[in-house]
Amino acid sequence: MTWLYQFQQHCIMKKNIAIIMGGYSSEYQISLKSGNVVYEYLDKNKFNAYRIHIFKEKWVYVNASGKEFMVNRHDFSVQVDNEVIVFDCVFNAIHGAPGENGLMQAYFELLGLPHTSCDPYQSALTFNKRDLLSVLKAYGIKSAASFYLNAGDSIDEDVIIDRVALPCFVKANRAGSSFGVSKVYKKEELRSAIAKAYEEDDEILIEAFLDGREVSVGVITYNGETKVLPITEITTENDFFDYEAKYQGKSQEITPAKISKTMEKKVGQLAKRIYEVLKMKGFSRSEFIFVGEEPYLLEMNTTPGLTKESILPEQARVAGISLSALFENAIMEALPENS
Repeated sequence: MTWLYQFQQHCIMKKNIAIIMGGYSSEYQISLKSGNVVYEYLDKNKFNAYRIHIFKEKWVYVNASGKEFMVNRHDFSVQVDNEVIVFDCVFNAIHGAPGENGLMQAYFELLGLPHTSCDPYQSALTFNKRDLLSVLKAYGIKSAASFYLNAGDSIDEDVIIDRVALPCFVKANRAGSSFGVSKVYKKEELRSAIAKAYEEDDEILIEAFLDGREVSVGVITYNGETKVLPITEITTENDFFDYEAKYQGKSQEITPAKISKTMEKKVGQLAKRIYEVLKMKGFSRSEFIFVGEEPYLLEMNTTPGLTKESILPEQARVAGISLSALFENAIMEALPENS
């Protein structure tokens, strides 16, 4: 029995869906775009969709006219005039904190409110690049040689270079969209790259440069099963896949990737294994670098971009899944069975 049949049989009343977007990090503008795409494509014949902006200074429902109504954080309800709106499910479109690091997931679980994200632990783990790679290393998942720094640590350029060599990448440990990332070629560039990363996070990951082909693999739960989407190969005009390459047209994202069948099978199976080992739910998009034909994991995103130009929606399209079907499935997977 498919979720669509269940929906038709059991959902007489339309469900109220809160689409949360915004967030507390530098990624908030991208999140707003993702959330608005979800709002645009979610089937209004089946769902009542509400855009909820989550910012440090306010949580508000924004109606079609742009008027704001405060969210009651005690139960995540909204009062509009004399009506109190409660939600059946939350669609999470927040990139970065607090939607991708486990905080919103824990909040919704305390309220008993279904949401489209993975569980709080998995969200917090995957958001922390250092912890994720360390956990997966025990399962034989390969990653680049690395060096860790926390704010206040002394910086010894020679020790760092001895560990990771040059060139290397300096990254904010808990940030997305390539905020706080620098590629370093010279010893003299390390301190400024570290300072840039500290603008985004007080933890830093410094990684060896892996010279190879970069691919992105979307893995989702679809119709109750783990599904690997068509793989995307990423090439960029820039020095690496930075913010400009991701969002300002300075890259090519080729789906399906023009890689060998051996490489496709290997990285697809690896991405699926990671998803299942971590007991993931909902959307995920993992980034890999091929060194020869061997995939090395860079990171996993659990609230990937959902704009029309984003990688995961394009992968879904190539797989024959429309945006409406992709978003509806996420909700149906989150709702209690037969609700």
